Amino acid sequence: MKPSHIEHLGIAVTSIEEALPFFEFLTGDKCYAIEEVADQKVRTAFFKVGQTKIELLEPTCPESTIAKFIEKNGGRGGVHHVAFNVENVADALAEAKAAGLQLIDEAPRKGAENLMIAFLHPKSTKGILTELCQQPR
Repeated sequence: MKPSHIEHLGIAVTSIEEALPFFEFLTGDKCYAIEEVADQKVRTAFFKVGQTKIELLEPTCPESTIAKFIEKNGGRGGVHHVAFNVENVADALAEAKAAGLQLIDEAPRKGAENLMIAFLHPKSTKGILTELCQQPR
């Protein structure tokens, strides 16, 4: 598995609208997309910083993974995951499994921006929730 670049940093927030001014100031640019990913129970907002994106993640219900992450972090949110761009997520998952890494997703699934995604469990990635992303073809 050889990632081409960091695709994005996922940052959990309690409110995208409240977070937008800070990230617009930080990046010097406006958010270019807001999208709901219903099956993941989140709304996302994206900023570009060079080739890397910042993805804000807002929970859409209390049962979402992001809501639980925010709750666990004292209601503050924060860096949730790092995502790496790979040529083929299915191949990268197979390599990760063969290397003894614990998978959250056994197969790729659709994520925000039409990316194919899969997650590696932080128990086997030095405590970092790691996402693998494949660009749409």
